[in-house]
Amino acid sequence: MKRIAIVEDEALIRENYKDALSAQGYSVQTYASRPEAMLAFSTRLPDLAIIDIGLGSEIDGGFTLCQALRSLSPTLPIIFLTARDSDFDTVCGLRLGADDYLTKDVSFPHLLARLAALFRRLQAMDSAAQKECLLQRGALTIDSNRIQAQWKAMTVELTVTEFWMVHALAKHPGHVRNRSELMQDAKIYVDDSTITSHIKRIRKKFIALDPEFDCIDTVYGMGYRWHAAS
Repeated sequence: MKRIAIVEDEALIRENYKDALSAQGYSVQTYASRPEAMLAFSTRLPDLAIIDIGLGSEIDGGFTLCQALRSLSPTLPIIFLTARDSDFDTVCGLRLGADDYLTKDVSFPHLLARLAALFRRLQAMDSAAQKECLLQRGALTIDSNRIQAQWKAMTVELTVTEFWMVHALAKHPGHVRNRSELMQDAKIYVDDSTITSHIKRIRKKFIALDPEFDCIDTVYGMGYRWHAAS
């Protein structure tokens, strides 16, 4: 049974989501504040976390929690579920390492579909771990067993979504991958601006290790590609 953690300060919303997800067969733990959630996560991480941004007196407590969770696990699926729908908040959430960002007006079937997609990826990761699967592209090494990417022998701390995007690009160097193809390979379903935010964050992580990194090209009006020579 998959374990889902919900961090939400409004009791009624928190319990409604708990009841609805429990009815779908998930094991659900709920937390009203960031400190309460972190105390539990320090003992055991969930299989997926659903986080609100504003948590009690902490206006951006969810952002802080996301950062802490991502430091504990680079692959834990994290979803923001919040009333805040500005582009600024969306981009901030994704840059901090969330795999998805949804507003509270999302339908429950839509939420379930997003959860199922993330869990399918985790299942695919577990299956991949049973096989040897290394991909080498110049200074880039991708290990699908460990869901790990290295650049010049340095580990690149990628989220699950970011890892599969890099994998999709590097698997066919020189080929332009449009946004729909990247979504399919990463098993996410988001708008174009969200894909753009993921790509920007991926570039920054590589550049943090190597300021001369420039292997991901933007092909305007078409998509992205990995340099064939890299």
